[in-house]
Amino acid sequence: MPNNRLIVFGLKQYQVTIHQLNALSDAVPPLLLRLILAWEFGEAGIEKLHGTNWFADLSFPFPFNLLPAEISWGIATWFEIIGALALVFGLATRFFTFSLMMLTIVAIATVHWPEHWNNLSQLLTGYRIIDESGDGFGNYKLPLIYLVMFSPLLFAGAGRWSVDCWIQKKLNSV
Repeated sequence: MPNNRLIVFGLKQYQVTIHQLNALSDAVPPLLLRLILAWEFGEAGIEKLHGTNWFADLSFPFPFNLLPAEISWGIATWFEIIGALALVFGLATRFFTFSLMMLTIVAIATVHWPEHWNNLSQLLTGYRIIDESGDGFGNYKLPLIYLVMFSPLLFAGAGRWSVDCWIQKKLNSV
């Protein structure tokens, strides 16, 4: 009999815990995604702001190749910095998520994608964080992870703890 009480107690504690986690599910995960992505993109933007423009050495895909390297550098720099700040506060999250996703896709196509590959095995070789060997097989793992991390923000928004949510509540109460 004491074992049954222990099992019932354990199940009730489990249910309480699940209820508490569910209550925070629309606030905490999007906040954590926003903060880590803001850190990564903000850091990249600040590095560009204080660094030298290396975009001139790249071949951008169409239509991005129509812009001069200086303009592309400025767009990337400021979208990373302003987008990071917007993500922290959860302001215009879907807009900045989409913008930073496009920036990431251009970065994959321009810098991280394999220079050459003849089969799936060679393409998968580029699924790594860094390209130490310089073998031309790319390093698209981290930007791909960023795209996956952005997906919930694009589809579900910034979450309950955001300026976007606050604005939506204000608009709904009018």
